Amino acid sequence: MKTKRPLVIFIIGVSGVGKSTIGNLLSKQLSIPFFDGDDFHPKKNKTKMATGQPLNDEDRYEWLIRLNNLAKENLQYNSCIIASSALKESYRIILKKDIETNVKWILLNGSFVQVLDRINKRKNHFMPTSLLNSQFESLEVPLEALQIDITNSPKKIVTIIEDELLKKSEFGIIGLGVMGKSLSRNFASKGFVISIYNRHAKGLEENVALSFKKEFSELSNSMPFDKLQDFVNSLQQPRKIMLMVNAGETVDIVIEQLVHYLSENDTVIDGGNSHYNDTQRRVNFLKKKNIHFIGAGISGGEEGALKGPSIMPGGNEKAYKIVQPYLEVIAAKDDKGNPCCNYIGKNGSGHFIKIIHNGIEYVEMQLLAEVYQILRTIDNNPEQIANILSSWKSEVDSYLLEITIDILKKKEGEKWLIDEILDKAGNKGTGNWATITTTELGIPSTMIGSALFARYLSSFKEERIALKNNLINNIKKKSNVNIEDLLKAYQLARLINHHQGFKLIFEASKSNSWELNLSEIARIWTNGCIIRSPLMNELSETFKETDNIFFSKKMIAQIKKLRPSLNNIVSQSILNQIPIPSLSEAVNFLNGYSEANSSANLIQAQRDYFGAHTYQRINDPTGEYYHTNWKSKSYD
Repeated sequence: MKTKRPLVIFIIGVSGVGKSTIGNLLSKQLSIPFFDGDDFHPKKNKTKMATGQPLNDEDRYEWLIRLNNLAKENLQYNSCIIASSALKESYRIILKKDIETNVKWILLNGSFVQVLDRINKRKNHFMPTSLLNSQFESLEVPLEALQIDITNSPKKIVTIIEDELLKKSEFGIIGLGVMGKSLSRNFASKGFVISIYNRHAKGLEENVALSFKKEFSELSNSMPFDKLQDFVNSLQQPRKIMLMVNAGETVDIVIEQLVHYLSENDTVIDGGNSHYNDTQRRVNFLKKKNIHFIGAGISGGEEGALKGPSIMPGGNEKAYKIVQPYLEVIAAKDDKGNPCCNYIGKNGSGHFIKIIHNGIEYVEMQLLAEVYQILRTIDNNPEQIANILSSWKSEVDSYLLEITIDILKKKEGEKWLIDEILDKAGNKGTGNWATITTTELGIPSTMIGSALFARYLSSFKEERIALKNNLINNIKKKSNVNIEDLLKAYQLARLINHHQGFKLIFEASKSNSWELNLSEIARIWTNGCIIRSPLMNELSETFKETDNIFFSKKMIAQIKKLRPSLNNIVSQSILNQIPIPSLSEAVNFLNGYSEANSSANLIQAQRDYFGAHTYQRINDPTGEYYHTNWKSKSYD
């Protein structure tokens, strides 16, 4: 077999479809052991069936555990084949427990008439034909199984299994850019046989997949293609294909090309940074063709994709079960060893979560940039700033803090590299989408907008230089910044940023009926992704008790303790004309969010004055709306 890891091939179906016959033939063909599940029934089960009584779930439990243990024992040495009815999904979950990535399912399909005829011809079988109806009624067809019609001869069925299951690859990746290549190597290193595809563009992209395979030893069993149809035909059915192409129109173009070669029950995963509304549209388009579509946010960059990213799949939950063993194996692991990947929710929720992840990321980066600028303003060089940040790690450690320290230490000759980089920050659109989303939902995730607009402002380099020269500045930028205060201000601003991001997720979940689990999302973000940090571990526990960080007693205590420092740093920075859009927005938000009586009553009165938009009164519990003629009477 092509796979580097041993497999358990479960041959399943109702009684009489020929599971044992096919299992024995396949065993001889592949030279691996075969076990008939019927031989492992407890005696009480056989006795019960012999009397014409169907087994219930309690009867089957011990039997299924026996078969699961049998599979685990054999996997230590070799692949094996096990025949078992395994009619329900709940039974299959027990059979594959702890060995999901090593399991392959073969479903033998036949009509009631065909199967009844076969059973009537069998001798000395403990199950009477009267139980056949209950088996057909119980059958829940597994989406992940290779389905074979028993009208084929046993020899033909074995050939189909060999050709489809053992000679073809398990998973396909389209698009071999930076992330596509890293994910391909990740899959291959876990023992999966994969097919890899990249378009052929004469003079631009030629033999990309083949060259890539030759470059890395872990890809020795992979199958490279630059023809889409050949790529699709190389995959086991039902097919599992991940798209790693540019978001937007390119995804639609690839899907339009791909769909001509796909079959019902195949699954397509979009692993790019697509907009969640586009993902929902694609789900609906492929659903009409009985093809599954999953939008999976993937975070971690090139290194994360290679060593273990955080993965956020959304779409049909049953479809996720098909690809679950693959995605969860390549994902990063949390501090308990669980994969940083889980089913997020319906429709485009997976890609929505990735958009908000990136919005939080924008703010985390901007806060570090503002801390850097404050420290630079008070005459610290990059190495000194790196040392200060290193001393903070016990309090506010994160992946982004760690890479910032590395960046600030990097030199070219005698110069720090950071001083040679033009101060224009780019963006790829997800921060923009996050900002638009928060306005569409009416949720005040203000720090995401402040971080995005800070990047936009940075692009006006020439105008900034001109205004620096033209605006007279008599302020000597030598503020009385206390490093401990700066640490606490940064710590609180991060809390507010995470509150805003998760609040946006919570409200979007309600609005779209996604039923998202905030604690699980935070857990998925504890490793592999760009915003991973000990704070995320803490939030995962916090969200088990509340859906709002600010209503946690522990968080309230922290906010009270840190708030004076944030106020001090922001006021010092403003007095010294240091631009701190995200730190100052953290103060503004906290002040507004904790103000019981705001000035919004005046705004509502203004709206009623010029537009008759009405208002509610604080002394009217009915919530009735009022309108007033605000103009005072004038007298001559």
